[in-house]
Amino acid sequence: MTTNPVLGYSLPQKLIHWLMAALIFFNLLFTDGMEHWNRLVSRGEAVTPDDIASANVHAYVGIAVLCLAVIRLILRLTHGAPDAPAEEPPILRLASKAAHGTFYLLFFLLPISGAAAYYFGVEAVGSLHGGPLKLLMWLLIVVHIAAVLVHQFYWKTSVAQRMTKG
Repeated sequence: MTTNPVLGYSLPQKLIHWLMAALIFFNLLFTDGMEHWNRLVSRGEAVTPDDIASANVHAYVGIAVLCLAVIRLILRLTHGAPDAPAEEPPILRLASKAAHGTFYLLFFLLPISGAAAYYFGVEAVGSLHGGPLKLLMWLLIVVHIAAVLVHQFYWKTSVAQRMTKG
């Protein structure tokens, strides 16, 4: 029995990828409401309904990312993912698998740690959430974009098109 190789991502996979990218960028860039709420709570100061509403935006976006991550993982397991292009050196294929695995881990760890801090007051995971996990997400995003650019302009592969068209 032979299986057909996966040549590209399905439309639902593409839509979820870009929706999650937008939501993750939003939460990485617009943290002021949550940070302000956290400062008030840690100082024991009064928190207004506007402070809570502002923090809730960050929390709700995180919850949306977590829900989409579950769907995305199910789609990846059921629809598969394309193999790395032949032009990619083996060590970079391994790095790519590690980076994608770490992305999936962060898709779960960031929202869960954020929820544990915000809803349950677990300060230790709040520090982890806003510190090393957030930094690792930024690092992976930069490396991910750089890798796509290398594929597009150096190796001239169709990696970018697998997530944009076709």
